[in-house]
Amino acid sequence: MSEFFDLTVIGGGPGGYVAALRAAQLGMKVALVEERHLGGICLNWGCIPTKALLRSAEIYHLMGEAEAFGVQVGERGFDLQKMVQRSRAVADRMGKGVQHLLKKAGVTVLEGRGRLAGQEGEVHRVAVTEGSGKESTPIRTPHVILATGARGRQLPGVDYTSKAVWTAREAMTPDIMPQKLLVVGSGAIGVEFASFYRDLGAEVTIIEAAERIMPAEDAEISQAARKAFEKRGMAIHTDSRLEKLEVLEGGKGVRAHVNTPQGPATFEADRVISAAGVVGNSENLGLDGTAVKVERSFVEIDDFCRTGERGIYAIGDLAGPPCLAHKASHEGIICVEKIAGRLPQPLHPLNIPGCTYARPQVASVGMSEAAARAAGHEVRVGRFPFMANGKAVAMGEPDGMTKTVFDAKTGELLGAHMIGAEVTEMIQGFTIARTSELTEAELVETVFPHPTISETMHEATLAAHEGALHI
Repeated sequence: MSEFFDLTVIGGGPGGYVAALRAAQLGMKVALVEERHLGGICLNWGCIPTKALLRSAEIYHLMGEAEAFGVQVGERGFDLQKMVQRSRAVADRMGKGVQHLLKKAGVTVLEGRGRLAGQEGEVHRVAVTEGSGKESTPIRTPHVILATGARGRQLPGVDYTSKAVWTAREAMTPDIMPQKLLVVGSGAIGVEFASFYRDLGAEVTIIEAAERIMPAEDAEISQAARKAFEKRGMAIHTDSRLEKLEVLEGGKGVRAHVNTPQGPATFEADRVISAAGVVGNSENLGLDGTAVKVERSFVEIDDFCRTGERGIYAIGDLAGPPCLAHKASHEGIICVEKIAGRLPQPLHPLNIPGCTYARPQVASVGMSEAAARAAGHEVRVGRFPFMANGKAVAMGEPDGMTKTVFDAKTGELLGAHMIGAEVTEMIQGFTIARTSELTEAELVETVFPHPTISETMHEATLAAHEGALHI
């Protein structure tokens, strides 16, 4: 007789392992199936190691600004491989932390690739294929959470076997420091790598098919980001499509043929980073013959992460955009609590903050100004520049802005958008406001500490209503 678990989670990323931990807290017997690394792409090859790299680049940048602060640092330099080694060490440390948490919670971790292998009444069978190719006796479980995540979308006609073509993984463990770098795609992944390599001195060119960079952000913030990146020396081409990518002889570089608004153009670089979206890892999960629906590689779910098949759930990137670690974790909790008979609230997509850790940082939650107007809202918009904030000026970070979008009739905070230093640490304040359904009245009455950059949040609220005090 195969082993029985109350819940089996396939995928150990930020959605899967959090779901497993929460289920164990609620008294369930839990199995977690993970093929490669606990913590998933986010912890091992995404969110965490990239932030370690960006921190190294930030320190290097600040060394170049030291004289303006009255600090002498001597000759400036960097060791790219040591930066990478530190990044990998950070990821390894956090991965071991996840492993410890699961062990402490009593979660059974099964190494291998999991898939649905039929069912007996309302009990599903899950088979696990080990790295050797050997398949285990299927375990039995009434509830299965699919949390297999997503992977970078591969562009047609691009030779991803060439060392000159980088995905995010190669960009985190570079074989060389490129003098010229081409980045295809200007979402969070693309601009973060562009920012990192530009700070280290690479000539960076960004190619974006949309009409503006960071197209998911408010147009005004997108424009400010472009201005900041171009000020740093990046070349940006929007409304431009990669038509062909040639790998130069010996893999020494690439030549990109791009259709731009000005006509066909050619760009050469030592390396190219492919960062043009993601696709869900929905293959080979045993979904054939089930009522689970897959649309454009993503699994369709309801408000509580349930698929069309009883007892089968999907969370995180596999369940579709926004593909964010914190969204995956929260969905895991909602899903497990629903299974346990509790009364979780559905996750409102407009209450999920988005963060980009480039220089400058970008963070947002809720509707953009354009989306709010398109939805029929009469809006009040507030803006406050960092150059009028004492803490930002004292830090030497005067370039930035906080923007708020309110419903003019009800005072509801429809959206908040920020660009500048440390905004990724501050957006949670606006996220709490949206989750708690606060209006401008409560935000106006809130006392923000001085001197902090967070005061721009208060001033941007005042700017939309009574009038900002410091501009």
